[in-house]
Amino acid sequence: MNRKLRMGMVGGGKDAFIGAIHRLAANMDGLIEIVCGALSINPEIAKDSGEMLFLPADRTYLTFDEMITKESLLPADKRIDFVTIVTPNFAHFAPAMMALDHGFNVVIEKPMTFTLDEAKQLKKKVEETGLLLCLTHTYSGYPMVKQAKAMVREGVLGKIRKVWVEYPQGWLSKLSEREGNAQAAWRTDPKKSGKSGCMGDIGTHAAHLAEYITGAKITHLCADLTIMVDGRALDDDGNVLLKFDNGAAGVLMASQVAAGEENALKIRVYGEKGGIEWAQQEPNTLLVKWLDQPTQILRAGGNYGDRLSGFATHNCRTPGGHPEGYLEAFGNIYRNFALTLTAKIDGTIPSKEALDFPSFEDGIRGMAFIDNVVASAASDQKWTKYVV
Repeated sequence: MNRKLRMGMVGGGKDAFIGAIHRLAANMDGLIEIVCGALSINPEIAKDSGEMLFLPADRTYLTFDEMITKESLLPADKRIDFVTIVTPNFAHFAPAMMALDHGFNVVIEKPMTFTLDEAKQLKKKVEETGLLLCLTHTYSGYPMVKQAKAMVREGVLGKIRKVWVEYPQGWLSKLSEREGNAQAAWRTDPKKSGKSGCMGDIGTHAAHLAEYITGAKITHLCADLTIMVDGRALDDDGNVLLKFDNGAAGVLMASQVAAGEENALKIRVYGEKGGIEWAQQEPNTLLVKWLDQPTQILRAGGNYGDRLSGFATHNCRTPGGHPEGYLEAFGNIYRNFALTLTAKIDGTIPSKEALDFPSFEDGIRGMAFIDNVVASAASDQKWTKYVV
C-alpha cells in the first residue's frame, strides 16, 4: 500500500488529557495521518481544535455519529481506515460499536468500555466483522517489557512462581475533583469512570502487565479497596492477592494517594531459576536476577541487539544509551497496529512482531478484572473465583 492510513479521532480536542499523545504516537512512524475528527462535545472547542490540526472544515465534525456516518459515504480513496477513541470511559462503547458497524477498524483507550457486558458486545462485533480493534495498554509497548515476556515464554527463568506488580501515584492525595481538576472530576465519578476508581484507572494496567509478561491468566483474587480521601466516591487505593492458571501467586498494589509518586509502575517476576525486574521510570533497563550468578543488566538499544529478542529489537527506536520512553512505547502500539492493518488491506500476512499489540481480548480481561476486584472487596470470602 503506497499511502498512509487515514485516522479519524473521537475526543482529544485542545482541552483533552490524552488526545495529543495519541496523535504524536500515531504520527511517529509516518504510517498514519489524521484526516478528520469529532474532537469535543463542545462545538466551539471542536471547531477550534480542527483548525489547530489543519483539518478541513467539512471534516471537522461536531458529533461522532455525524463523523462516522459521513465518512462511510465518502469514496474508498478518501474515507478513514480507522477511528481512534480517546473519550472518558463512559463514552467508549457507542462510537466503537458504530465505527465497527460502518466498517471501520478501531483504536480505543483503556479500559475498553464502561461495563463488562459492553466489552463482550464489542468482542462479538469484532468477531462478526473481522475488523481490528487495538487497545492502548501502553506499557506493553516498551522494548524491555517485550524482552521480559520473551524470556518468560522461552523458559529462561524456569517455571514462574511469583509476580509482584505495583502502580503507585500521588496525584489524588487531596480532594482534587472539587478543586477544578477536570481529570480528577471524571475519574472519581461513578457515572463517568465506572464502578472502580484507582483499580479501574491504573490497577487494570498493572493486571494487564502481569498477564502480558507471564503469559498466565488470573484465576482467583482476594482484594481490599479503600477510599482514603474523605468525600471521594470511588476507591483511591487497593491491594490484591492473585492466583494464576500456571500455579503462580501474585501481589498487585495500586494507589493514587501515594503522596510524592508520579507513575512508578514496577513489576517483578520470579521463576525457579531467576527473576526479572522492570520499572517504568527506568524503562530501558531490565534486571535479570539469577539464583546462582550475579544480577545481569539488559539494556534497550543497538549495543545489546544481539542479546535481545526479535520482539524487543523490533520495538527499539533509539541508539543504545538514549532514553526510550512513554511516547515511544505508545508509538509502538500504533505502529504494530498500523503494520497489521496495512498487511490486511494488502492481503499479506503481518509479522508476529507486528501482531503484538493489545486487542479486544485484553479489553475483556481488563473489564473482568474491575468487576472481580470490586466483588472481592465487597465480599467476606477470602478468595473470589475470577469470572470473565
